[in-house]
Amino acid sequence: MKIGFIGTGNMGSSIIKGISISKFVESENINIFDLDKEKVRTLVEKYEVNALSSEKELVENSDIVILAVKPHIIPSVLEKLKGNVKENTIILTIAAGISISVLENTLGADKKIVRTMPNTPAQVLEGMTAVCFNKNILENEKKTIFELLNSFGKSIEIEEKLMHAYTGISGSLPAYVYMFMEALADGGVLEGMPRDKAYKIISQAVLGSAKMLLETEKHPGQLKDEVCSPSGTTIEAVRALENGNFRGNLIEAVVACTEKSKRMAGE
Repeated sequence: MKIGFIGTGNMGSSIIKGISISKFVESENINIFDLDKEKVRTLVEKYEVNALSSEKELVENSDIVILAVKPHIIPSVLEKLKGNVKENTIILTIAAGISISVLENTLGADKKIVRTMPNTPAQVLEGMTAVCFNKNILENEKKTIFELLNSFGKSIEIEEKLMHAYTGISGSLPAYVYMFMEALADGGVLEGMPRDKAYKIISQAVLGSAKMLLETEKHPGQLKDEVCSPSGTTIEAVRALENGNFRGNLIEAVVACTEKSKRMAGE
């Protein structure tokens, strides 16, 4: 099986790194195309993937084609692919706000289309990806797509109408978490903690907290309560967060991100 990438920006490069490290396919079976020749050269040198000369050449030589370009570039890429997509080729998009119908309208309603939304932790094999399929994807093909997505993290199938909300709670989430971690480190530095040690401490604490939620399957409110002793330090910190509208601000961030995704899709 050959996997092709049109676009090698942050997200495309993250997935290339993830599937290369996981050995989902050998590097010789990964094709890439990008107008930025420096990015292409770097990836070829680093992962020994194949650089192809055009979108047309790539789609003709790949079983799964991943469109990893910015949403506003998708229409021009689809025009170049039109008429060159083979019957069994799967077109997979990771562009925010681009619906399955947009691809079908240009490439044809008979084409195999997959819409996904991954996030950047894919490059350390801890990505989270939402996926939805059009009616032409067979069950065995769905299995292959899940194996591909799970090679660099976890994946979940959702209704396409929920993709905007998914962008708000996962696609953009790494940025929220990094801001949260940076702010915590600033607090540690204010109290005398060296910054490099603060980041190590916070990173492991966030990792461990996420793992507890996944493995215990307890409600996050219950896990929070278990840390808050009566008249203790944690409940004092929780009070400060609540006074600053911590949860309300996060909800508003998700809503803002979701609405932006909808506007990008023309909804």
